[in-house]
Amino acid sequence: MKLKTKLIIAFMTVMILPTIFTTVAMYTFAPRKVNEIQQVYLLIVFLTAALLIYWIYRTVSVPLAKLQKAARNIKEGNLDFEIKREADDEIGQLCQDFEEMRLRLKANAEEKVAYDRENKELISNISHDLKTPITAIKGYVEGIMDGVADTPEKMDRYIKTIYNKANEMDLLINELTLYSKIDTNRIPYNFTTISAENYFGDCAEDLHMELEAKGVEFTYRNYVEVDSKVIVDPEQLRRVINNIVSNSLKYMDKPKGKITMNLKDVGDFIQVELGDNGKGIAAKDLPYIFDRFYRTDASRNSSKGGSGIGLSIVKKIVEEHGGNIWATSEEGIGTTMYFVVRKYQEVPMDE
Repeated sequence: MKLKTKLIIAFMTVMILPTIFTTVAMYTFAPRKVNEIQQVYLLIVFLTAALLIYWIYRTVSVPLAKLQKAARNIKEGNLDFEIKREADDEIGQLCQDFEEMRLRLKANAEEKVAYDRENKELISNISHDLKTPITAIKGYVEGIMDGVADTPEKMDRYIKTIYNKANEMDLLINELTLYSKIDTNRIPYNFTTISAENYFGDCAEDLHMELEAKGVEFTYRNYVEVDSKVIVDPEQLRRVINNIVSNSLKYMDKPKGKITMNLKDVGDFIQVELGDNGKGIAAKDLPYIFDRFYRTDASRNSSKGGSGIGLSIVKKIVEEHGGNIWATSEEGIGTTMYFVVRKYQEVPMDE
């Protein structure tokens, strides 16, 4: 009941009920009892008004007391409480709005805590992953300065190691820079409609040459129609494929590595499947591999390190294409990454 309705009911009750009682009494009792009737009338008016005032007071004061307590809790930073709506009036609506505000503030606070925790973890990751190659570079440079590399072969090996470690640092910094741009939506996407067969065929050809040089067997299967087209940013989607394959190579533990790429038509989307025969991902880790800064490698050695944002970059790019990405894995057998991108479909024109 609305507060306005309650006030109208109170006013009508105070005015009409005593009047009806007095009128009935005037006609029922003798005129000589008019004074007594008037006294009873005033008493009825007083009691009715008192009851109605108490009713309205309870309607307003109790919710206001709850809101006042809630405001104090929020001021003190405590958001772990609940404001229940007990009436269907303006005060009840205010309580509901206040509860929704509390929930949003709590969600924002929890998001900020999670973001701060991730930033701390990122700093820790960067510190470790930069310190490892820097320490190696420093050690080899000191070896050169001290004359340890006293043969052309040793000197060549030291210089190559320094170069590789510098590349590791450059790759990490580029990855972090890219993620920062993607996370703040500062990378412009250049979407275009291209042939799925030609585009992914070119990607597969590049992967074949790269993996062959590393001694990894690569298999590509195309199950889409020749005229199938996709709407993608070619550069960013190629980054997705390269990141997934790089991740597979990073955790490859078989003497003979194998990577497969399958292209399928699944209705309104083209599905890309990238599989490997690596060590696989534990079931407890699988739901979190696309989270920012999540790392399944607890040992954090430099050969398996990284900032833990590679797959989160992949997920972000795929979602910006209007697609989705997921994975299946079995420890000791391997992992398969799946992602879909929207297929281009011509809308027929009415003649």
